[in-house]
Amino acid sequence: MASGRLKMGSVPTPELAQVMFELSCGAKLLVSPRKGAPMTALQVHIRGGHSLDDPELGGVAWMAGRMLDQGTKLHSADEIFDELEPLGGGIQGDSTGLSGTIVSKHWRKLCVRATEMLTLPSYPKDRFELQRGRILDRLRIEKDDPRSQAMHRFRELIYGDHWLGRPHYGTSESMARIERKDIVAYHKKNWVASRAVIAICGDVDPAAVKKLFERELSGWKTGRELGPAEENFPPIKRRIAAYQAKRQQVHLFLGHLGVKIQDPDYPALVVMDHVLGTGPGFTNRISRKLRDEQGLAYSVNANIHSSAGNMRGVFSAYIGTSPEHTRAAVTGFMEEIRRMQDELVPVPELDVARNYLIGSFAMGFERAGSRAGYLIRQYRFGLGSDHLETLPARFAAVTPEDVQGAAQRHLFPDGAVLSSGGPVSKNALKLALEGISEV
Repeated sequence: MASGRLKMGSVPTPELAQVMFELSCGAKLLVSPRKGAPMTALQVHIRGGHSLDDPELGGVAWMAGRMLDQGTKLHSADEIFDELEPLGGGIQGDSTGLSGTIVSKHWRKLCVRATEMLTLPSYPKDRFELQRGRILDRLRIEKDDPRSQAMHRFRELIYGDHWLGRPHYGTSESMARIERKDIVAYHKKNWVASRAVIAICGDVDPAAVKKLFERELSGWKTGRELGPAEENFPPIKRRIAAYQAKRQQVHLFLGHLGVKIQDPDYPALVVMDHVLGTGPGFTNRISRKLRDEQGLAYSVNANIHSSAGNMRGVFSAYIGTSPEHTRAAVTGFMEEIRRMQDELVPVPELDVARNYLIGSFAMGFERAGSRAGYLIRQYRFGLGSDHLETLPARFAAVTPEDVQGAAQRHLFPDGAVLSSGGPVSKNALKLALEGISEV
């Protein structure tokens, strides 16, 4: 095919009917009815998250959301669990909201308990101490884990002092400083209706859903909406960080600042990722070269599209390998990145990536939770009402020239940062980027 474009034919496209309401409290409600769906899913997104953390109390937002299922002013955590679990239901929270599922005929119980958690969390002191202790244990483990430390340093190299460069659950030091009163105050100030988007997908009636949420959230404080997020990121420039630890393996993260999901090149970048480092099996180049042909690692990948949102994500290439293979791994990443920029992807290779991407696209929307999550993202990112229907066609229209142009505009091998965790020094990383073996 000379143009390199796929003929669409019959491409499976998920149907996702939806109705949007603005509740009197100020929250947005998105309802996607799906007749006969066995499960109903609910997701609530509260804008802000750990971007609103005081750096000295990093992890407050995470604790405020994570503890929503630990009891409300009307029901204990055990009472909520005993009510929902026999109905196939459950709810959990995080720093930016909560999510839950239940057998469809019991959707009202799920929604009532979720609204209760949103507006009336009790944050019991004993459970606060227990939850904080668990996170501190996790942070202590991560402090000695090379992969976790390499990943944290990687994000710091890319985002600098920006909140995107900080872990959403804070540090051991900041978490130890958090008291129950801090999460109570955070919730009161920031979990407000004007920052909320609620999505529900399943065998439900939109009018009935709206009626329930209007009733249950009638007293929810509207609060103040947040302004545009700041994007004061460091320039794309080569930087290096090494967490040295005596291990048999080294974890390497190479990359740089990425793109927003609204970028016109986004469809081409998704296809590029499937050719470069996220395709199935051994079909993507990095896996085929570094894992299959050279035997450097089992786990290896590269990706720019999955972290894209309203703010710029990251291009990240990862490999876990033996220390003596550090230079070969870095060189392999660089060669394949530059090859994407210097050469047109052969049409047969592009066809494999596009066919897999388009063929598997609808499968990602089979679960109610995936559908509810998409409704949230569609609203947050302003993707347009026809985005879901047109995206497969946009993937099919991507040509070798589109992929090469996107790679040239959005990949910066000479400005990539490199972070490692394991028995490799910072000097060894510098030499690896320069293509020199450490002596």
